[in-house]
Amino acid sequence: MRVIAGSAGGIPLRISSHDFRPTMDMVRGAIFSALGDLVIGARVLDLFAGSGAYGIEALSRGAAEAVFVDNHLKSIEAIRLNLARAKLDGKVVRDDVFRFVQRCKTSFRLVFADPPYAKHAGDRNFVEELLDREALVAAVEPAGVLVIERSSAKGETASRFWEVTRQKKYGATEVLFCVHKKPLG
Repeated sequence: MRVIAGSAGGIPLRISSHDFRPTMDMVRGAIFSALGDLVIGARVLDLFAGSGAYGIEALSRGAAEAVFVDNHLKSIEAIRLNLARAKLDGKVVRDDVFRFVQRCKTSFRLVFADPPYAKHAGDRNFVEELLDREALVAAVEPAGVLVIERSSAKGETASRFWEVTRQKKYGATEVLFCVHKKPLG
């Protein structure tokens, strides 16, 4: 896994030992291609950050700042190492994603979330939980985008807060591009 483009393009990224499903370069490349100039000058939030690949890619492509949130010590270590390798600065926060979002007082143009996939019936569905959190709505600027990765086997997504504007499958991965729902009336 590596940084795809920008000032840190080509730099390899370390994956933490517990990160069993890092986002493939091809998927990340397609996401950033779709986002285009929205990245430039953006404040970025990388939730369930893992290796920090989303936030680091955004910084490399011209984002103004990035905040990385993960609760696993190995991920925090990997993010810090990857930022140093890429010669980029970002704020790294070790916290539960839901607790962080609840307390977040700032908003971001781009929010990336790559939570653990719910693989079996009864598994915790982090994607549905995120999409149902009103606090996440406040964390995304009105013209901002929420990009969520999930298992491609999940099917339709309904949310009272988010409209899915783009949905792309890449093998076992599906990426949802979400914007604030327009108020009725």
